[in-house]
Amino acid sequence: MIKLSKMHKRLLALSAVMPIGSAIAQTAVQPQLETVTVTAQRRAENIKDVPVSVTLLKDEKLDVLLSGGQDIRVLAGKVPSLNVESSNGRTFPRFYIRGYGNTDFSTFASQPVSLVYDDVVQENGILKGFPIFDVAGVEVLRGPQGTLFGRNTPAGVVKFESEKPNTKKIEGYYNLSWATHNTINAEGAVNVPLSSEWAMRVSTLRQHRDNFVDNTFTKQNDVLEGYNEHAERVQFLYTPSTTFSALFNMHSRTTDGSARLFRANLIKKGTNDFADGYDFTKIATNGQNTQSLSTNGASARLTWDLGAVKLFSITGYEAVDNYYSRGDIDGGSPAGPGFIPFQVQTGGGLSGLHQYTQEFRVESKNAGPLNWQTGVYYFKESASGYSDNFDSNTQLQTSHLASHQNNTAAAVFGSLTYDVSDQLVLRGGVRYTHDKKDFATTARMNVTQTGPDSVDESKSKANWDMSATYKINKDVNAYARVATGFRAPSIAAASASVPITVADAETITSYEAGIKADLFNRRARASVSVYNYDVKNQQLTVVGGNTNVTKLINAAKTVGRGVEADFEAFITPDFKVTAGGSYNFTEIKDPSLSVAKCGSCTVTNPLNAAGRVAIDGNPLPQAPKYIVNATARYNWALADGNLFVLTDWAYRSKINFFLYEAKEFTGKPMVEGGLRVGYNWQGGKYEVAAFGRNITNTERITGAIDFNNLTGFVNEPRQFGVQFKGSF
Repeated sequence: MIKLSKMHKRLLALSAVMPIGSAIAQTAVQPQLETVTVTAQRRAENIKDVPVSVTLLKDEKLDVLLSGGQDIRVLAGKVPSLNVESSNGRTFPRFYIRGYGNTDFSTFASQPVSLVYDDVVQENGILKGFPIFDVAGVEVLRGPQGTLFGRNTPAGVVKFESEKPNTKKIEGYYNLSWATHNTINAEGAVNVPLSSEWAMRVSTLRQHRDNFVDNTFTKQNDVLEGYNEHAERVQFLYTPSTTFSALFNMHSRTTDGSARLFRANLIKKGTNDFADGYDFTKIATNGQNTQSLSTNGASARLTWDLGAVKLFSITGYEAVDNYYSRGDIDGGSPAGPGFIPFQVQTGGGLSGLHQYTQEFRVESKNAGPLNWQTGVYYFKESASGYSDNFDSNTQLQTSHLASHQNNTAAAVFGSLTYDVSDQLVLRGGVRYTHDKKDFATTARMNVTQTGPDSVDESKSKANWDMSATYKINKDVNAYARVATGFRAPSIAAASASVPITVADAETITSYEAGIKADLFNRRARASVSVYNYDVKNQQLTVVGGNTNVTKLINAAKTVGRGVEADFEAFITPDFKVTAGGSYNFTEIKDPSLSVAKCGSCTVTNPLNAAGRVAIDGNPLPQAPKYIVNATARYNWALADGNLFVLTDWAYRSKINFFLYEAKEFTGKPMVEGGLRVGYNWQGGKYEVAAFGRNITNTERITGAIDFNNLTGFVNEPRQFGVQFKGSF
């Protein structure tokens, strides 16, 4: 038997159980960071060589964030320039990159941040909330990605990649946690080689939280804020030869429980403080609150190696069988709390959605300086949605409006990479897209619609990008990039007082430059980027004001600029830190643009002659100027395993909830921290840990509804739990 020194045990443990940057010990003293590979350019590359501002979350860093059953919103602030929020709770997340996003909560809303799961775009906001489990990594690509990823990517892309089957051996993992409010998170996966040519991987997730919020109006205890969720993924890999492979993916999701809890007069008048008497565990509402969602999908990824080129075919299908969300929008009852001008309760969702995508892509394999990829893409979506109003006393439906949208898009694209020398690499690409939408009101009850019952919109657009990467030395690369992008026209459903509204296509031109470096013999890694962008005809969503309506408008121009940085390093062989941060400045530039003011708040923007709020010069909503995140992990090598402590922190500065600025509707800065203490053994095969999320018990108002009283909603509460993980 070979007896290992304590130092060797530490290094082996680090390489086995520190996948947030696995340590590979090339010397007996100092570990090194592993090479990070990303697919930001649709092919695997060292992150240092990619001329895009990109961050990868994977392994332990990702697992820690999800330990207590958190949904996709947990990614907010965990990488530079990324914010994620929702007024619908665990469903329908809204993404913002570099302050650029869309606050629209309607079922037909489009976003300038695209979410791509296993190479298939998830276009509708409902699809973007698929749970994170058994994934190889999450890439956040900042800036326009219109050439290789298509339209509706002018702000960037959040890209998920599942763990894949292999024909080598039976293996897998299981992960169980229990936390505050009987929050249960159970997930696992198993890889099964079926033959020398076939393999199967089955992954599953189960999540539950008890209701723990009392309704003081109905005198019911523990009736709200619970949920049940399960999701599954089954994949089959077929590799009959070294020149062909096929990967088949089937997945589904089902969730039900509480919708977002809107709280009447949560905000103290004239401030952005909580009103006196606020208690997270209590609410007084006479409205129903419920949410349910069922989705499923499948994809086939085929690859042919033809010698000089590789051919890819990616076929995707996504469906929403049912989505329904109902909430008490005024947030209270006839008895309050506070003054509530009128009672309002709404519900709605999707009665069905079907999305089909097909991409064919050819990639060169040249040994020389020139390489390329080109392809064609097709997208088709059919969606039926509806909205209802209810009588808050009888709970009976009082109105109904249903709409249907067909959306098709076709594109052709190409990209070139040319190695001018060993130091300089040039890249360029172009994509031409034609996008068409047909929208119609299909049913209405007690709704007198103004304007036409149907609208058709189409747009054709060419986007391009150019970049250069210069190798300063073997450890340091500098890059510069110019890119354009566009978001297709959007259409919003009518309401009792507003016709169907259309926002014209928006376009962006972005300039970016940065440096990426391995430092101190690869014991550290750093990157920094600066950017500037102009958006023309940005699509903005006007929600509320003084009536419960949603409509679309265009701003003549929006500008943004900022700085982003990522850093990770081994301070000692046992102590690793990561840090990231961003400064994002955004400004609406349209002197003619105004919106209706809120019903009860204190507006700080000037009013025009018509009594409307002028929003020229305002930042974009949900766009914090500053985001900072950091983690630190310390490991103690013991005789039979390793004891470790890990902490992670995320900060974002204040945000505006709406297009206008008001004292009450400015979210305060927020800091949330996590802590994990655990022990692993057998080379990281087993691990037990205690954890806490939001350990400082930070309470913040994160969003609001503005047309009635000072209604708001809040962040997730503090949570403590225990977790056990194993692999085989």
